[in-house]
Amino acid sequence: MAIFTFAPTMLKQLFSKPVTTKYPAEPIQYPEGSRGHIDIDIQDCIRCGLCMMSCPTGAIKVDKAKNTWTINRFDCIQCGYCTQCCPKKCLHINPGYQTPGDKKYSITEEHILTEEEKQKAAEAEAKKKAAIAAAMAKKAAEAEAKKSE
Repeated sequence: MAIFTFAPTMLKQLFSKPVTTKYPAEPIQYPEGSRGHIDIDIQDCIRCGLCMMSCPTGAIKVDKAKNTWTINRFDCIQCGYCTQCCPKKCLHINPGYQTPGDKKYSITEEHILTEEEKQKAAEAEAKKKAAIAAAMAKKAAEAEAKKSE
């Protein structure tokens, strides 16, 4: 008897348009304002550390010495503070979600220096060493002048 009570609903659904989306065939359209996940254009990043300082959960780590930027996806709450304070605007919130994994992990991006950047860094280091040497020579000369007085 229960089949006769369900039959009208079944026939109605059989000839009506599907209510579900065609997800695998068509990509999902995320609603406006949905959060998503943080991505970085590492070549534009100057590793200033402002994103790391503004992150309320401490999910972002910037290492200037190793030229790396690391985000722990499980600690990130997708608040967007890091994208707002980035001076180079190299951080973006992309709609959608990360692919699921079986382990808790962090994502590390490494900035690989180009030849031009390496040359500029070497020139800056040479200028820095020359300025330090000049300051030390000046200080030694002042100390020698005081000593001779």
